[in-house]
Amino acid sequence: MAENSFAIFENYKIRRVYNEESETWYFSVTDIIQVLIQQPHYQTARKYWNKLKERLKKEGSESVTNCHRLKLKAADGKYYLTDAASPETVLRIIQSVPSPKAEPIKLWLAKVGYERMQDIADPARSVDRARDYWKQRGRSEKWIQQRMMGQETRNKLTDYWNNHEIKGEEEYAILTNIIHQEWADISIKDHKQLKGLKKQNLRDHMSEAELIFTALAEFSTRQFAESVDATGMEENKEAGKKGGGIAKKARKELESKTGRKVITEENFLPVNRGKTLLEDDEN
Repeated sequence: MAENSFAIFENYKIRRVYNEESETWYFSVTDIIQVLIQQPHYQTARKYWNKLKERLKKEGSESVTNCHRLKLKAADGKYYLTDAASPETVLRIIQSVPSPKAEPIKLWLAKVGYERMQDIADPARSVDRARDYWKQRGRSEKWIQQRMMGQETRNKLTDYWNNHEIKGEEEYAILTNIIHQEWADISIKDHKQLKGLKKQNLRDHMSEAELIFTALAEFSTRQFAESVDATGMEENKEAGKKGGGIAKKARKELESKTGRKVITEENFLPVNRGKTLLEDDEN
Protein backbone atom coordinates (compact mmCIF):
# COMPACT_ATOMS: atom_id res chain seq x y z
CA MET A 1 0.00 0.00 0.00
CA ALA A 2 1.06 3.56 -0.66
CA GLU A 3 -0.25 7.08 -1.15
CA ASN A 4 -2.33 7.77 1.96
CA SER A 5 -4.49 10.74 1.10
CA PHE A 6 -8.07 11.91 1.28
CA ALA A 7 -10.89 13.05 -0.98
CA ILE A 8 -13.26 15.87 -0.09
CA PHE A 9 -17.05 15.42 0.00
CA GLU A 10 -18.81 18.60 1.09
CA ASN A 11 -17.07 19.40 4.41
CA TYR A 12 -15.94 15.85 5.12
CA LYS A 13 -12.55 14.30 4.48
CA ILE A 14 -12.68 10.73 3.19
CA ARG A 15 -9.40 8.98 3.92
CA ARG A 16 -8.11 6.62 1.28
CA VAL A 17 -5.04 4.61 0.34
CA TYR A 18 -3.91 3.47 -3.09
CA ASN A 19 -2.78 -0.09 -3.75
CA GLU A 20 -0.35 0.09 -6.66
CA GLU A 21 -0.37 -3.67 -7.25
CA SER A 22 -4.13 -3.95 -7.76
CA GLU A 23 -4.41 -0.32 -8.97
CA THR A 24 -7.31 0.26 -6.57
CA TRP A 25 -8.24 3.00 -4.12
CA TYR A 26 -9.45 1.79 -0.70
CA PHE A 27 -11.64 4.21 1.26
CA SER A 28 -12.23 4.44 5.01
CA VAL A 29 -15.63 2.87 5.63
CA THR A 30 -16.18 4.85 8.83
CA ASP A 31 -15.52 8.11 6.98
CA ILE A 32 -18.11 7.13 4.37
CA ILE A 33 -20.60 6.26 7.12
CA GLN A 34 -19.92 9.60 8.79
CA VAL A 35 -20.98 11.37 5.59
CA LEU A 36 -24.06 9.22 5.07
CA ILE A 37 -25.45 9.76 8.56
CA GLN A 38 -24.24 13.37 8.70
CA GLN A 39 -22.45 12.72 12.00
CA PRO A 40 -19.88 15.36 13.06
CA HIS A 41 -18.28 13.02 15.63
CA TYR A 42 -16.00 10.31 14.25
CA GLN A 43 -16.37 7.94 17.23
CA THR A 44 -20.16 7.98 16.92
CA ALA A 45 -19.86 7.10 13.24
CA ARG A 46 -17.41 4.30 14.12
CA LYS A 47 -19.90 2.80 16.60
CA TYR A 48 -22.62 3.00 13.93
CA TRP A 49 -20.40 1.10 11.49
CA ASN A 50 -19.55 -1.55 14.10
CA LYS A 51 -23.26 -2.24 14.69
CA LEU A 52 -23.98 -2.25 10.95
CA LYS A 53 -21.06 -4.60 10.43
CA GLU A 54 -22.49 -7.06 12.97
CA ARG A 55 -25.87 -6.99 11.22
CA LEU A 56 -24.33 -7.51 7.80
CA LYS A 57 -22.29 -10.46 9.12
CA LYS A 58 -25.44 -12.11 10.46
CA GLU A 59 -27.13 -11.58 7.10
CA GLY A 60 -24.22 -13.30 5.37
CA SER A 61 -23.23 -10.18 3.41
CA GLU A 62 -19.87 -10.37 1.65
CA SER A 63 -19.40 -6.63 2.12
CA VAL A 64 -17.82 -7.08 5.54
CA THR A 65 -15.62 -9.95 4.33
CA ASN A 66 -14.34 -7.76 1.50
CA CYS A 67 -13.25 -4.98 3.85
CA HIS A 68 -9.53 -4.73 4.64
CA ARG A 69 -7.83 -3.56 7.81
CA LEU A 70 -5.41 -0.93 6.54
CA LYS A 71 -3.30 1.68 8.30
CA LEU A 72 -4.82 5.12 7.73
CA LYS A 73 -3.75 8.43 9.19
CA ALA A 74 -5.98 9.65 12.04
CA ALA A 75 -6.66 13.16 13.31
CA ASP A 76 -3.81 12.86 15.81
CA GLY A 77 -1.33 12.30 12.99
CA LYS A 78 -0.77 8.63 13.83
CA TYR A 79 -1.64 5.62 11.69
CA TYR A 80 -4.20 3.08 12.91
CA LEU A 81 -5.69 -0.07 11.42
CA THR A 82 -9.02 0.97 9.92
CA ASP A 83 -11.72 -0.81 7.92
CA ALA A 84 -11.25 0.18 4.29
CA ALA A 85 -12.96 -1.01 1.13
CA SER A 86 -12.75 -0.75 -2.64
CA PRO A 87 -15.29 1.45 -4.49
CA GLU A 88 -17.36 -1.64 -5.38
CA THR A 89 -17.63 -2.76 -1.76
CA VAL A 90 -18.26 0.80 -0.54
CA LEU A 91 -21.21 1.10 -2.90
CA ARG A 92 -22.66 -2.14 -1.54
CA ILE A 93 -22.30 -0.87 2.02
CA ILE A 94 -23.94 2.42 1.07
CA GLN A 95 -27.00 0.49 -0.03
CA SER A 96 -27.38 -0.81 3.54
CA VAL A 97 -27.50 2.66 5.09
CA PRO A 98 -30.88 4.46 5.23
CA SER A 99 -29.76 7.98 4.41
CA PRO A 100 -30.92 10.78 2.09
CA LYS A 101 -27.25 11.18 1.13
CA ALA A 102 -27.26 7.63 -0.19
CA GLU A 103 -30.26 8.09 -2.47
CA PRO A 104 -28.43 9.84 -5.35
CA ILE A 105 -25.85 7.04 -5.37
CA LYS A 106 -28.54 4.35 -5.23
CA LEU A 107 -30.34 5.94 -8.19
CA TRP A 108 -27.06 6.04 -10.07
CA LEU A 109 -26.45 2.36 -9.30
CA ALA A 110 -29.89 1.48 -10.63
CA LYS A 111 -29.14 3.38 -13.83
CA VAL A 112 -25.76 1.70 -14.22
CA GLY A 113 -27.34 -1.70 -13.56
CA TYR A 114 -29.96 -1.08 -16.24
CA GLU A 115 -27.29 0.00 -18.72
CA ARG A 116 -25.31 -3.12 -17.89
CA MET A 117 -28.34 -5.31 -18.65
CA GLN A 118 -28.69 -3.50 -21.97
CA ASP A 119 -25.00 -4.14 -22.70
CA ILE A 120 -25.45 -7.86 -22.01
CA ALA A 121 -28.42 -8.00 -24.38
CA ASP A 122 -26.56 -5.93 -26.97
CA PRO A 123 -22.75 -6.01 -26.44
CA ALA A 124 -22.28 -3.53 -29.30
CA ARG A 125 -23.57 -0.78 -26.97
CA SER A 126 -20.59 -1.04 -24.61
CA VAL A 127 -18.20 -1.26 -27.57
CA ASP A 128 -19.66 1.89 -29.10
CA ARG A 129 -19.44 3.68 -25.75
CA ALA A 130 -15.76 2.81 -25.40
CA ARG A 131 -15.05 3.93 -28.97
CA ASP A 132 -16.79 7.27 -28.36
CA TYR A 133 -14.83 7.74 -25.11
CA TRP A 134 -11.48 7.32 -26.87
CA LYS A 135 -12.51 9.50 -29.80
CA GLN A 136 -13.44 12.32 -27.44
CA ARG A 137 -9.92 12.10 -26.00
CA GLY A 138 -8.23 12.44 -29.36
CA ARG A 139 -7.27 8.84 -30.12
CA SER A 140 -6.85 7.94 -33.79
CA GLU A 141 -9.03 5.32 -35.49
CA LYS A 142 -5.96 3.13 -35.90
CA TRP A 143 -5.15 3.34 -32.18
CA ILE A 144 -8.77 2.64 -31.21
CA GLN A 145 -8.89 -0.41 -33.45
CA GLN A 146 -5.72 -1.81 -31.91
CA ARG A 147 -6.95 -1.05 -28.37
CA MET A 148 -10.21 -2.88 -28.98
CA MET A 149 -8.52 -5.86 -30.64
CA GLY A 150 -6.18 -6.07 -27.66
CA GLN A 151 -9.13 -5.99 -25.27
CA GLU A 152 -10.78 -8.88 -27.10
CA THR A 153 -7.55 -10.88 -26.80
CA ARG A 154 -7.37 -9.99 -23.10
CA ASN A 155 -10.97 -11.09 -22.52
CA LYS A 156 -10.36 -14.48 -24.11
CA LEU A 157 -7.33 -15.01 -21.86
CA THR A 158 -9.21 -14.09 -18.66
CA ASP A 159 -12.09 -16.36 -19.74
CA TYR A 160 -9.56 -19.18 -20.00
CA TRP A 161 -8.15 -18.37 -16.56
CA ASN A 162 -11.61 -18.25 -15.05
CA ASN A 163 -12.32 -21.76 -16.34
CA HIS A 164 -8.98 -23.16 -15.16
CA GLU A 165 -8.91 -22.45 -11.43
CA ILE A 166 -7.62 -18.87 -11.49
CA LYS A 167 -9.69 -16.99 -8.94
CA GLY A 168 -10.10 -13.33 -8.21
CA GLU A 169 -8.52 -10.10 -9.38
CA GLU A 170 -5.39 -10.63 -7.29
CA GLU A 171 -4.43 -13.81 -9.14
CA TYR A 172 -5.31 -12.20 -12.48
CA ALA A 173 -3.01 -9.30 -11.59
CA ILE A 174 -0.13 -11.62 -10.69
CA LEU A 175 -0.36 -13.51 -13.98
CA THR A 176 -0.79 -10.32 -15.99
CA ASN A 177 2.36 -8.85 -14.47
CA ILE A 178 4.33 -12.02 -15.19
CA ILE A 179 3.36 -11.81 -18.86
CA HIS A 180 4.13 -8.09 -19.01
CA GLN A 181 7.48 -8.41 -17.24
CA GLU A 182 8.46 -11.22 -19.59
CA TRP A 183 7.74 -9.48 -22.89
CA ALA A 184 8.58 -5.91 -21.91
CA ASP A 185 11.47 -6.46 -19.46
CA ILE A 186 9.64 -4.07 -17.14
CA SER A 187 6.88 -4.57 -14.57
CA ILE A 188 3.47 -2.98 -14.96
CA LYS A 189 4.20 -0.75 -11.97
CA ASP A 190 7.49 0.48 -13.44
CA HIS A 191 5.94 0.89 -16.88
CA LYS A 192 3.27 3.15 -15.38
CA GLN A 193 5.90 5.15 -13.52
CA LEU A 194 7.86 5.55 -16.75
CA LYS A 195 4.77 7.10 -18.34
CA GLY A 196 4.00 9.25 -15.31
CA LEU A 197 0.74 7.42 -14.57
CA LYS A 198 -0.93 6.80 -11.23
CA LYS A 199 -4.54 5.58 -11.22
CA GLN A 200 -4.87 5.56 -15.00
CA ASN A 201 -5.24 2.37 -17.02
CA LEU A 202 -1.82 1.59 -18.53
CA ARG A 203 -3.32 0.23 -21.75
CA ASP A 204 -5.19 3.48 -22.36
CA HIS A 205 -1.79 5.21 -22.46
CA MET A 206 0.14 2.69 -24.53
CA SER A 207 1.49 3.43 -27.97
CA GLU A 208 0.23 1.37 -30.90
CA ALA A 209 3.37 -0.78 -30.73
CA GLU A 210 2.97 -1.41 -26.99
CA LEU A 211 -0.63 -2.47 -27.55
CA ILE A 212 0.39 -4.85 -30.32
CA PHE A 213 3.07 -6.58 -28.28
CA THR A 214 0.82 -6.78 -25.22
CA ALA A 215 -1.81 -8.50 -27.34
CA LEU A 216 0.78 -10.82 -28.88
CA ALA A 217 2.04 -11.82 -25.42
CA GLU A 218 -1.47 -12.52 -24.12
CA PHE A 219 -2.53 -14.34 -27.29
CA SER A 220 0.60 -16.52 -27.14
CA THR A 221 0.00 -17.19 -23.44
CA ARG A 222 -3.52 -18.45 -24.11
CA GLN A 223 -2.38 -20.56 -27.06
CA PHE A 224 0.31 -22.24 -24.99
CA ALA A 225 -2.00 -22.67 -21.97
CA GLU A 226 -4.63 -24.33 -24.16
CA SER A 227 -2.05 -26.66 -25.72
CA VAL A 228 -1.12 -28.11 -22.30
CA ASP A 229 -4.48 -27.48 -20.56
CA ALA A 230 -2.72 -25.31 -17.96
CA THR A 231 -4.69 -25.32 -14.72
CA GLY A 232 -4.10 -23.42 -11.50
CA MET A 233 -1.57 -20.69 -10.71
CA GLU A 234 1.71 -22.55 -11.17
CA GLU A 235 0.90 -23.99 -14.59
CA ASN A 236 -0.54 -20.68 -15.80
CA LYS A 237 2.50 -18.80 -14.51
CA GLU A 238 4.63 -21.04 -16.73
CA ALA A 239 2.30 -20.41 -19.67
CA GLY A 240 2.59 -16.67 -19.03
CA LYS A 241 6.38 -16.80 -19.10
CA LYS A 242 6.39 -18.75 -22.35
CA GLY A 243 3.76 -16.53 -23.98
CA GLY A 244 5.53 -13.39 -22.87
CA GLY A 245 8.82 -14.83 -24.09
CA ILE A 246 7.45 -15.23 -27.61
CA ALA A 247 6.47 -11.55 -27.71
CA LYS A 248 9.83 -10.59 -26.20
CA LYS A 249 11.73 -12.24 -29.06
CA ALA A 250 9.54 -10.41 -31.58
CA ARG A 251 10.08 -7.09 -29.76
CA LYS A 252 13.84 -7.46 -29.69
CA GLU A 253 13.89 -8.40 -33.37
CA LEU A 254 11.88 -5.31 -34.28
CA GLU A 255 14.03 -3.04 -32.12
CA SER A 256 17.25 -4.41 -33.64
CA LYS A 257 15.96 -3.81 -37.16
CA THR A 258 14.50 -0.33 -36.58
CA GLY A 259 16.76 1.03 -33.85
CA ARG A 260 13.65 2.22 -31.99
CA LYS A 261 12.49 1.11 -28.56
CA VAL A 262 8.97 -0.31 -28.22
CA ILE A 263 8.58 0.67 -24.55
CA THR A 264 8.06 4.41 -24.37
CA GLU A 265 7.38 7.08 -21.77
CA GLU A 266 4.77 8.67 -24.03
CA ASN A 267 1.22 8.91 -22.66
CA PHE A 268 -2.11 10.59 -23.33
CA LEU A 269 -2.22 12.69 -20.18
CA PRO A 270 -3.48 16.27 -20.60
CA VAL A 271 -0.65 18.74 -21.14
CA ASN A 272 0.72 20.17 -17.88
CA ARG A 273 -1.58 17.99 -15.85
CA GLY A 274 -0.74 14.61 -14.37
CA LYS A 275 -4.29 13.30 -14.05
CA THR A 276 -7.55 13.12 -15.97
CA LEU A 277 -10.60 15.28 -15.38
CA LEU A 278 -12.32 12.32 -13.77
CA GLU A 279 -9.84 12.12 -10.90
CA ASP A 280 -10.14 13.80 -7.51
CA ASP A 281 -7.85 16.50 -6.23
CA GLU A 282 -5.77 15.12 -3.41
CA ASN A 283 -5.78 18.06 -1.05
